Amino acid sequence: MAQKGAQIPFSFCLGKKPIDYLCIPMDSKKKIAFHTLGCKLNFSETSSISRGFPEQDYLQVSFHDKADVYVINSCTVTQNAEKTCRALIRKAHKTNPEAKIAVVGCFSQVNPAALQEMEGVDLILDNTDKYRLAEILKEKAQPGIIGNGKKLAINEPDTFVAGWSSTDRTRSFFKIQDGCDYFCTYCTIPLARGISRSNSIAETLKVAHEIAQSQVREVVLSGVNIGDFGKQHGESLYGFLKKLVLVDGIDRIRISSVEPELLHDEIIELVANEPKLMPHFHIPLQSGNDQILKDMGRHYTKNVFASRVEKIRQLMPNACIAVDIIAGFPTETENLFHQSLQFLEDVDVSYLHVFPYSERENTRAMKLSGFVPVPERQRRAKLMQQLSQKKKQAFYTSNQGCRAVVLWEKGKEQGFMYGFTENYLKVKAPYRPEWVNTFMQVQLGEPSEFCFNLNDL
Repeated sequence: MAQKGAQIPFSFCLGKKPIDYLCIPMDSKKKIAFHTLGCKLNFSETSSISRGFPEQDYLQVSFHDKADVYVINSCTVTQNAEKTCRALIRKAHKTNPEAKIAVVGCFSQVNPAALQEMEGVDLILDNTDKYRLAEILKEKAQPGIIGNGKKLAINEPDTFVAGWSSTDRTRSFFKIQDGCDYFCTYCTIPLARGISRSNSIAETLKVAHEIAQSQVREVVLSGVNIGDFGKQHGESLYGFLKKLVLVDGIDRIRISSVEPELLHDEIIELVANEPKLMPHFHIPLQSGNDQILKDMGRHYTKNVFASRVEKIRQLMPNACIAVDIIAGFPTETENLFHQSLQFLEDVDVSYLHVFPYSERENTRAMKLSGFVPVPERQRRAKLMQQLSQKKKQAFYTSNQGCRAVVLWEKGKEQGFMYGFTENYLKVKAPYRPEWVNTFMQVQLGEPSEFCFNLNDL
C-alpha cells in the first residue's frame, strides 16, 4: 500500500466518490474488461497491461459485459478515434455506473483534460504509467495526487517497454519499437509516443523466445516506426530480422508499416529469400504527389516509393503491398489530388488504407494556409477507396490458381473459420476445431468478395 503522502505520478482520478473506492479488494475475483483502439502496437501493449492483473484476482470479460473495471487503451491519430473513445467511456459507464473506468494511452497522453471532463472516468494514465495500472489500482490513492482532478502530471515517454499480444494463439503483435523522430506536419504520434527507441537485438530476441514458447505460430512486428529499430544501439531492422528467423517455434513473421526510405533493398531481398518472412508489406505513402509529401514533412518522393514497389514486384510478383493514404490534406488542391489518384492508379500496389485528413491540435498542418472542407475530404477518400477495391479485386484475381499455405485462425463466424496465406489472402472454410492454428496447403480457386472458399480450392 502507498505510504501516507506518497505520490503516484503521471495519473489522476476523477469523480466525487471517496478516494478509498479506488482500492480493489482481493478477497474475490473482480471482472475486468479491456478495449483497444488504434494500431497493432496498442494491441501488443494492451496484452502487456492485462498480464499485470493476476488470474487468481481478476477475471477478464468482454467489454460488452458488466465489469468492475473497464480499461480503454486509447488512440489519438484522428478525431474519430477520440470520438470512439468517448463513446466507449459512456457505454462502460452505462453498463455499470459503479465500475472503475481507466483510460490509458495516446489520448490520455495528448489531451488528458478532455477526458477529465467526462462522467465516469476514474483513472487516466499516460504512455509511461499505463503499464503500472494494476499496481496503481491496488494502491491506496492519496488526496492531492489522485482524486481532486487538479494534478495533470503527464510525463513524456522516454523508456521502451517490450510487449506482445497473447489473446490469439495463432498470431501475436510483437512490439519491437516505439516513438518517432519525424514530426510529420499532420501527426501527433511523436507528442503521444515520444522519441524513437527500442531495445537491442539481444534483448528483443529474449522476448521472441518467450513468444516462441507459447502456441503462437505467427508474429507481426509492430511499432510506430520500426524501420528505425536499433539505431540508438548502432543496430538495424535488417540485422534483427536475420537473427529473428533463426528462432525456433516462430513459423511466420510479418513486417508491419515501414517508411519507404527505410525499406532498404537488403530487407526486401531478405524477405524474398527467407521462408519465415511473409511476402506482405505495409508502406505508408500518404500522398502520390511530391508537393503534398513536402508539405506533410515526409522524407521521400513518390519515385522513391515507386522504386520500392518495383523492387518487391521483381522479387515477389504475388506479394501483398498495402498503402496508407491521407485524402484532403490542407494544401491538396483538386488538381493535386487527381495527380495523386493517377499515381496510385499506375503503381502496382494491392490495396489502400484511406483516411480523410483530420485536424490535430499542436501540429504544424494546422498553420498551413490551405483548407479542404470535410465533405470534400470524404468525397476524395471515397474515390481512393473505390480505387482500393479495384486494386484488391485485381490482386485476388491474379492469385487465382496459385498454390498457397493457409494458417487457420480460431475465430468462428456463422459456422465458418478463416485463415490467411503467406501473402495475406483470406480463405474461408466450414469450421473444423482441429484445424485451428494449423497450416494447410491449398490451391486457390476463384475469389468471391475478397475471399477464397475452401470448396473452390
